[in-house]
Amino acid sequence: MSQQRILPQSKETLLQSYNKRLKDDIKSIMDNFTEIIKTAKIEEEHQVSRSTQGEQDNYEMHVRSANIVRAGESLMKLVSDLKQFLILNDFPSVNESINQRNQQLRTLREECDKKLIALRDDIAIDLYELEEEYYSSRYK
Repeated sequence: MSQQRILPQSKETLLQSYNKRLKDDIKSIMDNFTEIIKTAKIEEEHQVSRSTQGEQDNYEMHVRSANIVRAGESLMKLVSDLKQFLILNDFPSVNESINQRNQQLRTLREECDKKLIALRDDIAIDLYELEEEYYSSRYK
């Protein structure tokens, strides 16, 4: 895995679109948050009344907070898409994992075979001794 894998053009394009989505969503969160902070500041008198300005600010904060939530949900969807992309397209890693598991199972099988052979030999020896004892005591 130390060497860089070359991705086909479609995968490269897909990864670039993921990167663009990430940057756009982060920028949206930052911009909306900055605007909410600016709106929260109390300013001097305007042409509109204080209550009207308060309602307008309240509405703007709701819209901007909804934009932040939308961007957060988009980021969560992006994470899901990246996981799916990784699972579906990381064949070397999957193959390596399968090979490691196969090797572990082969080692376990060999250990079990050795233990079974040793158990069989012990049982054969014990059975032989029991038969000897049985047949020698039977004729006495």
